[in-house]
Amino acid sequence: MHAPSVLVVGAGFGGIAAAIELRAHGIRDVTIVDAADGIGGTWLHNTYPGAACDVPSHLYSYSFAQRTDWSRLCSPQPEILAYLRGVAAEFGVDELVQTGVRIVDARRDEADGPWTVTADDGRTWTPDVLIVATGQLNRPVSPDLPGIDSFTGTMFHSARWDHDHDLRGRRVAVIGTGASAVQFVPAIAPEVGHMTVFQRSGNWFLPRRNRRFPAWWRAAIARVPGLQRARRRFITEYCESLTLMIRHPATWGRLGRLYATLFMRAQLRDPEVRRQVWPDYTFGCKRILFSSHWLPALQRPNVEVETSRIAAVEPTGVRTEDGTLHEVDTIIWGTGFAATDFMFPMEISGPGGRSLRTEWKDGAHAYLGMTVPGFPSLFVLYGPNTNTSGGSIIRYLEHQVRYVREALQEAARRGASGVEVRPEVEQAYDEEVQARFPGTAWTRCDSWYRDDTGRIVTNWPGYMREYDERTRRVEPSDYVFH
Repeated sequence: MHAPSVLVVGAGFGGIAAAIELRAHGIRDVTIVDAADGIGGTWLHNTYPGAACDVPSHLYSYSFAQRTDWSRLCSPQPEILAYLRGVAAEFGVDELVQTGVRIVDARRDEADGPWTVTADDGRTWTPDVLIVATGQLNRPVSPDLPGIDSFTGTMFHSARWDHDHDLRGRRVAVIGTGASAVQFVPAIAPEVGHMTVFQRSGNWFLPRRNRRFPAWWRAAIARVPGLQRARRRFITEYCESLTLMIRHPATWGRLGRLYATLFMRAQLRDPEVRRQVWPDYTFGCKRILFSSHWLPALQRPNVEVETSRIAAVEPTGVRTEDGTLHEVDTIIWGTGFAATDFMFPMEISGPGGRSLRTEWKDGAHAYLGMTVPGFPSLFVLYGPNTNTSGGSIIRYLEHQVRYVREALQEAARRGASGVEVRPEVEQAYDEEVQARFPGTAWTRCDSWYRDDTGRIVTNWPGYMREYDERTRRVEPSDYVFH
């Protein structure tokens, strides 16, 4: 039984999990490449003030590498990055990582032949298997506004924070009010001179104070048998309840909306700010955000909310469609990521010159979010329709890498050099997934979950436990072995 060679693109949680899983089961020839200068993925790039996970750390961590000394409910970025790097070192996969490698092209000319993977500097690899673990939240985007190049101040995206730029006393424009802005705005608001937050739509919020765990609790987690396991189970069920609310907006969703409404009204003492930031869409349609500090920050005397659309960027500020010029010296983009682009602009081609970009022109799709007909031995981690609306993506990634490993072992047992999902299997699966969205909150507004066609391509339509079950074992009849 020949073990294949594997190239993993991406050294975040998915790429590290894949390498650990494969090497633990005898697939030793594994290489990880990443465009960044180190291990960490999104937790290496997102270093903005206040950066933290919005999923509790006892769940946002590998099941096989649990920690009992997390400092708080949702750990800050440095702690998560240190955890991931520590796990990589513990399992010896940190030595497999080649940094500063930006893959631009991957092609497989024959179904039973290797991939040829090329970096932007001309280096190439020829693995039997290609695993793309770039994720959904890896490429920051900023709007292409008129006059943007004329701005004479400092401008940067939250995912590429300029730590050399002193914000004290500055006039700052924050454009975007998504999950990142919700964390960094409260962190920087006390030090800036004045801040204008440009909002396109409000958000639904649930509370999260995220104080440091007291010493007694940390000691109990570390020493009481079963407490850590019970804690993970409780957090899992709480996260599943969010999905329940999203899937049933007319019943359970009303309870979620009521809870959010009571919390938000208690925090929004300023009636004008309340009017400006109150969401006008179904609870759960867009990402539900957790913060007990965002709404108070918007009511600070040095912070204002602007809901008029931006018309242009000018040398000294941002002009809105009502004609107002908001003079600022710093623009921070909190405008998120190209989530629906997945690994693009990387070009991926299968036998016969089949292009993945062309295959996905009407919306990204993949069997179990991992594999696409016509692209043998290509696997995508955190791929189409595998984003979680309330749980931990690490749980999904663990199931995905185990599934990939079993598929490769099945191919090896058959003496095959390539494994490819059958078109009819993938098509039936995709139709099933899309059929589960109608009637849910996800369909009741526009969001980053949708691509340009309106198709929901990022999110899993069900519960974490359902995805666990769907990926529990590889069914060989679903695949063609070359």
